[in-house]
Amino acid sequence: MPARKLSTSAPEPRAQKPTKATKAITPVKTVSMVRAAKPAVKTGARLVLRSRFPQLKGSALKAHAAAVYAELARMYPDAHCELDYRNAYELTVATILSAQCTDKRVNLVTPSVFAAYPNAAALADASQAHVEELVKSTGFFRAKAKSLVGMAQAVASTHNGEIPHTMEALVELPGVGRKTANVVLGNVFGINEGVVVDTHVGRLANRLGFTRAVDPVKIEAALMPLIPHESWTLLSHLLIWHGRQVCNARSPRCGLCDLRPRCPSAPLDM
Repeated sequence: MPARKLSTSAPEPRAQKPTKATKAITPVKTVSMVRAAKPAVKTGARLVLRSRFPQLKGSALKAHAAAVYAELARMYPDAHCELDYRNAYELTVATILSAQCTDKRVNLVTPSVFAAYPNAAALADASQAHVEELVKSTGFFRAKAKSLVGMAQAVASTHNGEIPHTMEALVELPGVGRKTANVVLGNVFGINEGVVVDTHVGRLANRLGFTRAVDPVKIEAALMPLIPHESWTLLSHLLIWHGRQVCNARSPRCGLCDLRPRCPSAPLDM
């Protein structure tokens, strides 16, 4: 039998099957790749850049805000507070009820509240359980009823039954924060102490490039230097109306928006 010839070359390594450990390994992005990536947000089927323009500052930001304000004033010449009220007491009650609730719902509820308790003195003597029943459909009704009765008791005992007209006194009332105080001061007493910042105002302040802040107090502080003092109350109404009618939270109607050429959040392909 002839002798078998032995191979002197090294055998080729067998291909290994991928294990769980090797499957989990993903390519690492380099610093240049991360820097080149553009921040984006997906809206429906379209990918939209978060900002088309650089963040404005100083006089450029004030000019931008003035132009936006003028356009909004043209678009909504009848902008006003949409809560139904006849006096400071009624607007205070309505604004407390409007937390986490629509103005339309509040306007359906307040007639029965005002019929039962036409002034602060009457509400101060109310049973909290009865007030809860009246305001139940506005949500968080127990907390709201407690705030309403507490507010009325404080007004009756400390302010002779009249809603005070200073920021300092208003925010001392149960259930009244800076937002509610600004609503009452601006719409009843004509005092522009600040800017009302609700969810609409906060959302549009970000989308329109006025500020990147998310805290309502910081948003208000950013908006106040941009618009003349006498226009602060109307600014809130204009932003709220635009937020409800066009620039809503989930599906902004950018294609119909007259602010689109100025808006840093509008889609690039429009």
